[in-house]
Amino acid sequence: MNELARRIDAALPQTQCQRCSYPDCAAYAQAIAAGEAGINQCPPGGQEGIERLAAITGQPVVPLDTHFGIEGPVTVAVIDEDWCIGCTLCIKACPTDAIVGLNKRMHTVIEPYCTGCELCIPVCPVDCISLDIVSGERTGWQAWSPAQAEMGRSRYEQHKARVAREKTENEERLVVKAEAKLADLAAHSQITDGAVLDQKRAVIEAALARARARRAGST
Repeated sequence: MNELARRIDAALPQTQCQRCSYPDCAAYAQAIAAGEAGINQCPPGGQEGIERLAAITGQPVVPLDTHFGIEGPVTVAVIDEDWCIGCTLCIKACPTDAIVGLNKRMHTVIEPYCTGCELCIPVCPVDCISLDIVSGERTGWQAWSPAQAEMGRSRYEQHKARVAREKTENEERLVVKAEAKLADLAAHSQITDGAVLDQKRAVIEAALARARARRAGST
């Protein structure tokens, strides 16, 4: 990320809501810096956010593009405990790990960590998530503090690190399992045809080679 993109990113509310059409605030900042996105695509930042970005980029102040949403108050997600089925889909969707719970157990939202991104709502199969307004009539940056923005950024970075770590750990478990199976393939398979076993061994070896290459590339 270049210096301009960093300054733009620092001026965004860090809700990680994706309403701007980019996967996160950092990606939107980089798109603005590259001239690929407008400065008026962030509903959580609202009109004041556009003015901040205009001052940084030297672009003229323009109205919020309502194609991406409208400026509104700060909200937090609330899960109806009576309807929650514990599917964990909202947990996976939350960019700040603000939702906790176990599979097939009721989930709950840790309010201080919720940025009101709304990403949990469309994935809920039983429609048990709603939004509560917590900023009264205040909207945009009048309702969202720099401390909350920094919290959103920090929680999102932690979320990405956790997801990456869990992915690596899962791949390592699969590699160990595949290596154990490959060491004595005949004992781990009901196939008795030698030629077919050789084909299966080749498939497993190729998969292991790809997994090792991915691990080497991430170090």
